[in-house]
Amino acid sequence: MARPHSTRYTVAALLLLGIAVVILVSLGQWQLRRSDERRAILDAIEAGRKQTPLVLTPTTPPADMTAWRVAQASGTWLPEFSVLLDNRNHDGKPGYWLATPLLLDASTRRAVLVLRGWLPRVIQGQGEPRIPAAPAGVQTIEGELSVRVPRMFELWSLGGSESSSLPAALPVAGGAVPQVQNLPLDAYAKATGLTFLPTVLSQGGKGPDDGLVHDWPQPSVDFQQNTSYAVQWFAFGLIAAIAWLVVLGGAIKRMRQRGDSGAQARARARR
Repeated sequence: MARPHSTRYTVAALLLLGIAVVILVSLGQWQLRRSDERRAILDAIEAGRKQTPLVLTPTTPPADMTAWRVAQASGTWLPEFSVLLDNRNHDGKPGYWLATPLLLDASTRRAVLVLRGWLPRVIQGQGEPRIPAAPAGVQTIEGELSVRVPRMFELWSLGGSESSSLPAALPVAGGAVPQVQNLPLDAYAKATGLTFLPTVLSQGGKGPDDGLVHDWPQPSVDFQQNTSYAVQWFAFGLIAAIAWLVVLGGAIKRMRQRGDSGAQARARARR
């Protein structure tokens, strides 16, 4: 005689295993997409760094300002417009990135935003961070280009302004250096009255002996790791699919056995 609870357990097992197969395969596909994204980032980095170094001028075409390309710019610092980018860690230590415009042409107010380096956060209650003075006169800066200042995820920025606490006009009264989370170039240009090149220069090399760290974080490009994860998820999905087939096969076998038993019982009853 068939047991109803056995049928319910079989149906539940098939349903759960089917859901597991879908989820596991989806996770594998997601890891493959992440692998493709990281591979594309790696290709962009390698392509940018293979290009000949670029000399930035007020008239440099935007198409030449490729991300990760080595570039050089000559101009004068405008430290009164400096901004500290908060929540930028280095080797696990909290700190800031110091961003300062480099004026390329005084007549047109054309400038490039330079990430000068990292400095540590001061202990709470011990004053403001020490901002190194910007050298006077014409300076030549070398580094790598990026399309924008790397952004920090802000819960309070969803649907709001990316400029965080950027003042409406710079410099601020008293000469305090603003601290912000993100620094979009359009908002920064409006606050400073400068016209920025559509790129950001991260100062590299040994740099000046100013106490700043010129070691910039690199995006994760380990696409092999994502591919490995994808293989694991697909393997788990295959195991779940095999288990689904085993459960289904067992259910079909029991149904046939019950059918054969019923047919034999009816045959004996007719005798």
